[in-house]
Amino acid sequence: MRLVDRVATVEPGIDVAIDFIDAKSVDVAAAVAAAGQTDAVVVPLTLSAGYHVRTGLAFGLERAGGQARLAGELGPDDRLVGILAERLADAGLEEGDAVLLAAAGSNDPRAVRECFETARRLGHRLGRAVTVGFIAAAIPRLPDAIEMIREVHPGTRIAVAAYVLAPGTFYDAAASVGAELITEPLIAPGRPVPIELVDVVLDRYEAVEAERHLYA
Repeated sequence: MRLVDRVATVEPGIDVAIDFIDAKSVDVAAAVAAAGQTDAVVVPLTLSAGYHVRTGLAFGLERAGGQARLAGELGPDDRLVGILAERLADAGLEEGDAVLLAAAGSNDPRAVRECFETARRLGHRLGRAVTVGFIAAAIPRLPDAIEMIREVHPGTRIAVAAYVLAPGTFYDAAASVGAELITEPLIAPGRPVPIELVDVVLDRYEAVEAERHLYA
């Protein structure tokens, strides 16, 4: 993944590896054991932390033993909001457009609140209200949010800010809802990985390391 490669380039002194797991505890434990890094810091590359991160990953690290620690999720963070604002500007956002944050969604209420907080911060950045629509697992669903905007503000162009990390199933779903404008994901094809995103990942890692040294 390009984000991991960029993190490793920016901080060559850190041993950076990537693994793809479904957050079941046995998979997490196996991944840590296979890497031979029982004191690893696991940074979940998720914009908000739902059940699989807060419960699945955490329990999996307990099963793995050793000193492996779980870092925080990437959002909410003003640096991510800055990337979203830049993506909207690049996509052609205009003054009268209605802005809708399209987030993946989660069954965990805390993760849902994190997405609403990101929308609040983006609205503050843009100087206008930002609605939230979820692609899956939470309400309002993205198509319903778009329909609501069109009913309340008929004729208004809708700009969807895709709050997804990279192209894939969630982005394709957001792009298929028929909004007049949609941004590229945070990691967009043909673009460098934003350094702000790299900084967020490193900050999550460093926060765990600082805490570990504090209580060592």
